Amino acid sequence: MHNGEGIPTPNEAKQGQPSGHDQGSAAGEHQLASQLGDLVRSLNQESPEAILELVVAAAIELIPGAEEASLSVVTGREEVETVAPSSELLRRLDDLQVELTEGPCLEAIYSEQTIRVRDMATEARWPVFAEKATEAGVGSMLAFQLYVVGDNLGALNLYSSQVDAFDDDSEHVGLIVASHAAVALADAQQVSQLHEAVQSRDVIGQAKGILMERYKITGHQAFLLLAKASQHSNKKLQVLAEDLVNSGELSSGTK
Repeated sequence: MHNGEGIPTPNEAKQGQPSGHDQGSAAGEHQLASQLGDLVRSLNQESPEAILELVVAAAIELIPGAEEASLSVVTGREEVETVAPSSELLRRLDDLQVELTEGPCLEAIYSEQTIRVRDMATEARWPVFAEKATEAGVGSMLAFQLYVVGDNLGALNLYSSQVDAFDDDSEHVGLIVASHAAVALADAQQVSQLHEAVQSRDVIGQAKGILMERYKITGHQAFLLLAKASQHSNKKLQVLAEDLVNSGELSSGTK
């Protein structure tokens, strides 16, 4: 799915003078950060739901090994809520961790570190969750804390059906994505109360469902299609989604 090419591992970054290859890797990393920043800023006037959907879609596209992704958000500094999961299975798995009070997502939130699960079937840190996740088809996971100065916001959670799907490149790219995700999440929370936003009518979700059924594509692919149509039509994504739900057509001309 992803090859992580052009992104230096932490060990490579610690070596002495960079070679031509290392310089190319550094340029690739800078380009990645720049592209992601531009992507997030392109929707900075969108609704909180749209911003969070964008973060999840970008994480799946950019982080090596990621097949599915979600965000676990801290509300009221105590409660943890799942938002923008790329599938309903992820919502159930994230909610299960809250119910059990154990799992990599919670560990990333409260231990302030990156958590990698290489093989869910042999994971001993959270035995009950690991058993349930394995039964659901999860092979490995990677979770990053989302943090901005003075505020612990939650976690970016990545899932794969493959064992040992995530490597050092995954962590390196994931940290870049997570840093932008934290800023995007902080901005989204400033736009409105996040708890109220995720409980509101999900027009974007309805629009995604229409595109998923029409083109037989995944949820994050449907969202990226909406985002591109929004950019081409110069309409806010939520307005475009409402048009699609009401008329069955995208303003860009897609039917």
